[in-house]
Amino acid sequence: MASFQKFTDIDAWQAARELTTLTYVATKSGEFSRDFALRDQIRRASISIMANIAEGFGRSGSGEFIQFLAVAKGSACEVSSHVYVALDQGYISQPEFERLIDVAEKTVNLIGGLMKYLQQSTIKGAKYKR
Repeated sequence: MASFQKFTDIDAWQAARELTTLTYVATKSGEFSRDFALRDQIRRASISIMANIAEGFGRSGSGEFIQFLAVAKGSACEVSSHVYVALDQGYISQPEFERLIDVAEKTVNLIGGLMKYLQQSTIKGAKYKR
């Protein structure tokens, strides 16, 4: 796995950013934009993915980073669940649904891979260097 110097270098964060962009596009017009509860919840969940990856990275310790990645992964799964609701309510088309689900699953997989890598790594983070 390649190293990264800033959180924007992390593939999982980049996928989360793409998912957030797609989420905002899907929720800014039509009936979806007027379902304030679902619209706001799916937006918050997608933002949470990006934010938790960034915050975990900023903690400078792999243990804490893994905890934040677990939260981010949960938020990505939450977005997927909300996408199903949006499809069932007719707020998004089947192609929009498939694109959102694909990017959400990609995000979950990238986060999971990073978690596994960090768990197996002997590098514990900058805060443990003496």
